[in-house]
Amino acid sequence: MGIPEIRRVAVMGAGSWGTAFAKLCADAGREVIIWARREEVAANIRERRRNPDYLPEAVLPETVTATSQPEEALDGADMVAIAVPSQTLRENLAQWGTTGVIGPDATVVSLMKGIELGTGKRMTEVIVDVIQIDPSRVAVVTGPNLAGELVDQHPAAAVVACIDEERATLVQQAIVTRYFRPYTNDDVIGCELGGAVKNVIALACGMAIGMGFGDNTKATLITRGLAETARLGVRLGADPLTFAGLAGLGDLVGTCMSPLSRNRSFGERLGRGETLEQAQAATRQTAEGVKSCLSIRDLARDCGVEMPITEQVEAVCHENKPVKEAMVALMSRDTKPE
Repeated sequence: MGIPEIRRVAVMGAGSWGTAFAKLCADAGREVIIWARREEVAANIRERRRNPDYLPEAVLPETVTATSQPEEALDGADMVAIAVPSQTLRENLAQWGTTGVIGPDATVVSLMKGIELGTGKRMTEVIVDVIQIDPSRVAVVTGPNLAGELVDQHPAAAVVACIDEERATLVQQAIVTRYFRPYTNDDVIGCELGGAVKNVIALACGMAIGMGFGDNTKATLITRGLAETARLGVRLGADPLTFAGLAGLGDLVGTCMSPLSRNRSFGERLGRGETLEQAQAATRQTAEGVKSCLSIRDLARDCGVEMPITEQVEAVCHENKPVKEAMVALMSRDTKPE
């Protein structure tokens, strides 16, 4: 007996990406329920078909509803897509009581891009650790998918990564639309690392933009950022070709180049001379790279992998290193073959 078709989707998280993914699933013909932490957000989605806090202009389809009760969202879901800040995942999973509520055949999809502080675990590893389910039931959806463009139905593509090919295909079929083209992949490690590290590189690109540097600098940071991402990925068992695809280069370019990217925008504030506290106060949404740069740096050191851009971003964000000094440190490194 195979895995059942995905008809009902629970999206756990009502931020920008969770809301955009819910609309995407509805546009693909699924019945969708969003879990929102605050009841007023859930009520707005139910009654007005809008999420004014994150994507106020987007009108959600009639097949999308919302609740602030996690058990109501999870009950009967064929697919559970999780879109909460990565460093809150473990706590949220425990609070939701997911172990006994998620159906035995349901697919759990990570929409998050981060590495857990303290453990160095990828998001799928945290899910498996807390819920105690087989890794073959956990998938990742990742790629160059800026929420604001997705709700406006700008053509985009993504990767559905899962070690179970049949399950990856079922998720692919559940989210494909005329404007969204998902591809399947079995390299969960590479896809997750690409999504996590690109946030850190986008912070660096934002810093460079804030300092007034141009496209040469951005292209350099993107290219060398991809190189250090691939080094870490290969050391951890990823397929190096993954980093040339949508989950690697595609996501990296989108996040580093777009002013819609919260990590790039956060980095710009730092590059203009704002403190971390000032940038955080001015930014309502989570810039995942600010915390992940620390866990990624620690993971790289544990693996003996050199990640100079990540090291400097971490020093700026967590050691009060001036942005100008970080840039000088990168440009003063010993020369070597590419």
